[in-house]
Amino acid sequence: MDYQFKDIEQKWQQFWADNQTFKVENNSTKPKYYVMDMFPYPSGAGLHVGHPLGYIASDIFARYKRLRGFNVLHPMGYDSFGLPAEQYAIQTGQHPSVTTEDNIATYRRQLDQIGFSFDWSREVRTSSPDYYKWTQWIFMQLFNSWYNKAAGKAESIEKLVEHFATSGSKGIDAVSDEDTLTFTADEWKALPYKTQQEELLKYRLTYLRESTVNWCAALGTVLANDEVKDGFSERGGYPVEQKKMMQWSMRITAYAERLLQGLDTIDWPEPLKEMQRNWIGKSTGASVRFGIDKTTLQSPITADYIEVFTTRVDTIFGVTFLVIAPEHELVEALTTPEQKADIEAYITQTKKKSELDRMADTKTVSGAFTGSYVLNPLNGEKIPVWIADYVLAGYGTGAVMAVPSGDQRDYLFAKHFNLPIVPIIDIQNIETEADPTKEGKYINSDFINGLAYKEATAAVVAKLEEVGAGKAKVNFRMRDAIFGRQRYWGEPVPVYFKDGLPYLISETELPLLLPEIDKYLPTETGEPPLGRATDWKHPEGEYELSTMPGWAGSSWYWYRYMDAHNDQEFASKEAIEYWKDVDLYIGGSEHATGHLLYSRFWNKFLKDIGFVVEEEPFKKLINQGMIQGRSNFVYRLIDAEGRGTNTFISHGLLADHKTSPIHVDVNIVKNDVLDLDKFKAWRPEFADAEFVLENGKYVCGHEVEKMSKRYYNVVNPDDIANQYGADTLRMYEMFLGPLEQSKPWNTNGIEGVFKFLRKFWRLFHDEQWNFRVTDEAPTKAELKSLHKIIRKVEEDIERFSFNTSVSSFMIAVNELTDLKCNKRAILQDLVIILAPYAPHITEELWTLLGNAAGTLSYAAYPTFNPEYLVEDEFAYPISVNGKTKMNLSISLSLDQKDIEALVLANADVQKYLDGKTPKKLIVVKGRIVNIVV
Repeated sequence: MDYQFKDIEQKWQQFWADNQTFKVENNSTKPKYYVMDMFPYPSGAGLHVGHPLGYIASDIFARYKRLRGFNVLHPMGYDSFGLPAEQYAIQTGQHPSVTTEDNIATYRRQLDQIGFSFDWSREVRTSSPDYYKWTQWIFMQLFNSWYNKAAGKAESIEKLVEHFATSGSKGIDAVSDEDTLTFTADEWKALPYKTQQEELLKYRLTYLRESTVNWCAALGTVLANDEVKDGFSERGGYPVEQKKMMQWSMRITAYAERLLQGLDTIDWPEPLKEMQRNWIGKSTGASVRFGIDKTTLQSPITADYIEVFTTRVDTIFGVTFLVIAPEHELVEALTTPEQKADIEAYITQTKKKSELDRMADTKTVSGAFTGSYVLNPLNGEKIPVWIADYVLAGYGTGAVMAVPSGDQRDYLFAKHFNLPIVPIIDIQNIETEADPTKEGKYINSDFINGLAYKEATAAVVAKLEEVGAGKAKVNFRMRDAIFGRQRYWGEPVPVYFKDGLPYLISETELPLLLPEIDKYLPTETGEPPLGRATDWKHPEGEYELSTMPGWAGSSWYWYRYMDAHNDQEFASKEAIEYWKDVDLYIGGSEHATGHLLYSRFWNKFLKDIGFVVEEEPFKKLINQGMIQGRSNFVYRLIDAEGRGTNTFISHGLLADHKTSPIHVDVNIVKNDVLDLDKFKAWRPEFADAEFVLENGKYVCGHEVEKMSKRYYNVVNPDDIANQYGADTLRMYEMFLGPLEQSKPWNTNGIEGVFKFLRKFWRLFHDEQWNFRVTDEAPTKAELKSLHKIIRKVEEDIERFSFNTSVSSFMIAVNELTDLKCNKRAILQDLVIILAPYAPHITEELWTLLGNAAGTLSYAAYPTFNPEYLVEDEFAYPISVNGKTKMNLSISLSLDQKDIEALVLANADVQKYLDGKTPKKLIVVKGRIVNIVV
């Protein structure tokens, strides 16, 4: 029977499901291997052909590792909390759980149709209460912990309380807020309970603080930076403004150094690691306190100084102005009445920009003068204080000292506002940034005049310490992570408030379930949607009304896969000690500074408190490239008045007409030729369309773009699987190019892969499609072809070069077809080698080959034997008078005389000699034989 892929694929997908073929145990005599994908958010659109790329690669590797004798954990789940389901709920009134459940059903059907070897018994959903119970539990552990810098890890908050009770604040070296109190043990004990708890909140790893956030009034929630573009929400395109709100935060900055150092221990793409290094942003410099000149202020101010962090403290004598963020807490106090209108207008303007936009905009020069001054701590000079949106309140101290002779941005700012520019180093061109590696000599200061960079830096730091105005400091750009969203569809925070203080609920009350509400919008008084819940109240206070952000559930899910149904702990000690960490993680690079950074943070924390065994969660990470869409265009004729007509010009005829391009659904185009009837039926306005054809066809234009419904270039994997089969889809996605690179989808090329599988199937059948495989001994040529592909595929898979394997399979099948090979000894091993790529067809052939009922998923991968690739013969080109006449296979073990005798004895050679006696016979061993007559 011919290759009936639909029947074969349905049969084996059902077999795998019924027999739980890929279910794995948490103990085995086999070595473990953990392969994981970044789990998807189940959107209503389902999968397009770009989504499975990474899943196919990880599945090939997982199947290969099983064949190599590993106990492979290869799970899948859903990141199922999120804004899209909530927005749909707002629009329709349907509960987000219903939408999410429907979307998951679609995803599951599509994933099964592609033939993935997932252990579905371990499926997780972040929106399921039995999962988010443990997300809430981890939040509680963070709340009950502080970071002891002396110990280099997180510790129980009780240990901190014990220290306060016995030794006060003396000897505490913690990552904490700046305004912690200094006290003795007796003073601590004498503090009111509320004051003690407020002080502890300054140390906890999750805590409340007023933060500047991206607030979207239309969506009624805070948005992450990556959810905002050009001042508008990515979803819906609504205005976003900067707003100060009391928010939960995670003290990820405690782990900054460990997060940085850990990058050197993991096998991740270097560009991704560099993105994390830049995000963490370690820099060595000094903190400097510029005293506030209160003589010019008309209103009292409690603060005495503005603190800045600088990596170029040696340039302090070139400071001619200070810039603070528009959100800085001192802006209002520093603004004089004369400057109030300008400052307020500028702040209003700044609120319309996201932080990312502000950081990215290096060309625009804008700011406003507060009217106030600070004093240079080393020479007492008055320095004006400005606000500008390129300074962010959450980065460092929210203030920078501006040295226009040493920094390009400061220089442009000074020139724009006509501020002084004071040279600090004896260089000719002060418009370029000073290079500290150059040993330029300093000027304009008494005690560093003539010094070089390093000596000047040390001298300035020493002087600042002497006068109590600064010190050397290591700083990190990374900020603590905001951990709250004013949404409904997220994990409830396991906290209630009493007398203004946050308290954890009891662990016995977990999970704290999402309550039912009448609408999924903020309340009329501006509270988050949870404020609508009735009878949802803790016995001792009010529940937190914000929910956790989307990254909460994805920051630990790999551990839940290890022990997905445990209702006593997030995963058992035995399961964690067995699986340890993820050996291979595949996903998109867009998560570099979000999910991946937060996951590493939570993993390190869980190790600190003794619940996991590895410092890093993901040993090896691969970022798959994007499959781009191949868009097609039709060209509408423009009439003399410039109006669009209903006539469309074929691509090859455009030079003679004025037209405008229109995206057309790629599913009604084949090999760039438009199906005219389907086009007319596609949209009502095209029902009466007319066409100017070339050679009787309408040829469309094409362009590579992002795959998007907007461009009508989305290809549904269901359609490909139905038309060509899942095995063809799997192999074709790998064949498109290297896994890490982006590449365009082109359905036109898929026929070649389908024909290959059909040719592979043909190897096992005769001309009438009867299964026919013999037990004859294979020839040397057949063994050579087999062992070439064994070695090639093994090497390719181990280095994740899947596209080159597909090409090699095609070559091997062509070779065996030419050899008319139908030997079991060859074909059975070939089936196993191809199985990770095309699991359905190979399962069927494995059964037809007479193997015991079951699956080949746990067969032994064939062993490569290099002896079969050793060449013991050579096809010598035989030339007569310099012209090649034929090839003659001769053993490489023969010496020159034997080769000469063999050549001259050959009947075909004698024909070419035509009875003549050779004058000379030249033998170049292993290369050529030339006969001169």
